Amino acid sequence: MPSNEEVLKKIELWNTEFSQKPAGEVLKFFLSEFKSKIALASSLGAEDQVLTHLIAAIDPSTRIFTLDTGRFFPETYDLMAKTNEKYRIRLEVFFPDAGEVESMVKDKGINLFYESIENRKLCCGIRKVNPLKRAFKGLDVWICGLRKDQSVTRFFTKMIEWDEGNGLIKINPLLNWTEKELWAYIHENEIPYNELHDKGFPSIGCQPCTRAIKPGEDIRAGRWWWENPEQKECGLHKK
Repeated sequence: MPSNEEVLKKIELWNTEFSQKPAGEVLKFFLSEFKSKIALASSLGAEDQVLTHLIAAIDPSTRIFTLDTGRFFPETYDLMAKTNEKYRIRLEVFFPDAGEVESMVKDKGINLFYESIENRKLCCGIRKVNPLKRAFKGLDVWICGLRKDQSVTRFFTKMIEWDEGNGLIKINPLLNWTEKELWAYIHENEIPYNELHDKGFPSIGCQPCTRAIKPGEDIRAGRWWWENPEQKECGLHKK
């Protein structure tokens, strides 16, 4: 296993080589380079549906997993089924630890996240971050659907990054895509997407923490709308 210093040097070289490359080219290289040690962590959002489409065309045996928090919209579960059927794959689904959820709800209440940022991060940690750590076992690289124009917290994201918290390389093949480019690609390629996107939901997470946005609002405004924009991350994308 290379040292962290060696990995960071590689990441620097990869960013020089791939920072302006098409998403498909970035994926082809990393899927070939890391084979069974790479996976897409899909939120079933529009970006991750595009990545699923691209990956299925390159290597449909690639691991694609999602985190079911237990608080999803019904439309999200419908999308899981449609995605499996269209691409003839089987999304891996990771659930939170039942004991941790029961203890949290007993201590803090079922909708604890509205009461404080600390409570919201606790809920995200139990329902998303902890299952993600289980999903990461055996991986060297995870594929993400982050784009620069999604929010203020993602503007300085790079195409290839070192995820210190998880000890993994993280790649963001759609980093430079605009919202317009994303949806043009989805419609052109008939990629299945969450029906809520057509009802004013640009970003979709857990049902109680997601709302439709108003015209002119930031595309992440519907996520944890009661918090300040710079705090709107669940903990999955810490540096």
